[in-house]
Amino acid sequence: MPRHGTWVTTAKIAASVVAVLAVSATAIASYAAIDLLASVKPAVKLESEQMLEGVPDIGAMEGGLNFVLVGSDKRPEDGAFGDPEEESAVLNDVTMLLHISQDHSHVEVVSFPRDMLVNVPECPDPDDPAGDPLPELYDTKLNEVLSWGGLGCVASTIEQLTGVQIPVGGIVEFYGVAALSSAVGGVDVCVAEPISDDYTGTYLDAGTHTLSGMEALQFLRTRHGVGDGSDLGRISNQQTFLASLMRTLQSSGTLGDPVKLYSIAKAVLSNMTLSTALQNPVQLVSIAKTLQDIDLSKIAFVQYPTAYTEGYAAVVPTDSAAVLNAALQADRPVAIDPNATASTDFGTVTDPNAQPVEPQPETPAAQDPSATPAPEAPPAEVLPGDVTGQTAAEVRCSSANEG
Repeated sequence: MPRHGTWVTTAKIAASVVAVLAVSATAIASYAAIDLLASVKPAVKLESEQMLEGVPDIGAMEGGLNFVLVGSDKRPEDGAFGDPEEESAVLNDVTMLLHISQDHSHVEVVSFPRDMLVNVPECPDPDDPAGDPLPELYDTKLNEVLSWGGLGCVASTIEQLTGVQIPVGGIVEFYGVAALSSAVGGVDVCVAEPISDDYTGTYLDAGTHTLSGMEALQFLRTRHGVGDGSDLGRISNQQTFLASLMRTLQSSGTLGDPVKLYSIAKAVLSNMTLSTALQNPVQLVSIAKTLQDIDLSKIAFVQYPTAYTEGYAAVVPTDSAAVLNAALQADRPVAIDPNATASTDFGTVTDPNAQPVEPQPETPAAQDPSATPAPEAPPAEVLPGDVTGQTAAEVRCSSANEG
């Protein structure tokens, strides 16, 4: 299949989110743990990196966390998606920030458009860390930052943009989503109208489809087939997929199935380059334990608010970005304005046939009267009407591009 834009990194971001969300409290057998450790790739150091404190060997971590998730467009060495020798630069075509609140009552996953113009701070040169730093850049497209200064520079750029410190992160590689979607038994996606995209080979009838492997890659790849045909529409499509993936993880017993758990962990660790603080898979287990019981309606997927520049060559943050930044800095949950006119412009529509998401069965700890009750999220900050997104509890359908 031809290479096209962010579809590669879209898949990788799905895998990276699951690296944090999917690993549960179930103990991994020692032989599997050894195999997982052997899968871990060399670490990347971040400027704001700090070793995670309050993370027990078994149990949820204490406090909150900000995690930058980067997917590069690097082609695999097997040449399945084009000649890797033809690459001129490795781009971060998908960049997300995962924010876990201090009290573990809410989570925000913020997607940043690849063509957003950003200012890049001075960054260490990944090819010569002890040498002179790389200079600042201005009005640079976000997806060029990875090739300029590596993962650490992407993290520093998002820190400067949002005002929150990012101690950990990872780069996800090509085949992650295919292996991941297969490991969980497939992900259900809703299609409002038939999708026909010759660019990616994505052809789906209206209705619900369970996608795994390369089918999932094709669905995440499509841009011309959904919404307004833009990268912003594709982000909305990605969020719909990730919300469904999160529902799958919480509802199908995946988090308590050692076989699926091992397959997911193997897929993630084999396709990610993690920052130093996350080299121990136990850290991922503890982070996931923090998230496994969070109300799906309190897990928000948000597109960073932007507007097109003159000529539609790039996008820039709108005034609404300051509202989102302030909520992240103050550790407040966010909510999409239900009356926002922008919500239907970028690739998805509400599923009219969706059934309410059933609440999770109580865990043994929740059934124990002496157990500490799950924290309740504070009142949400309702974002301005130009901010798009959804919660993990919402079932949305991909809207075909009729242009």
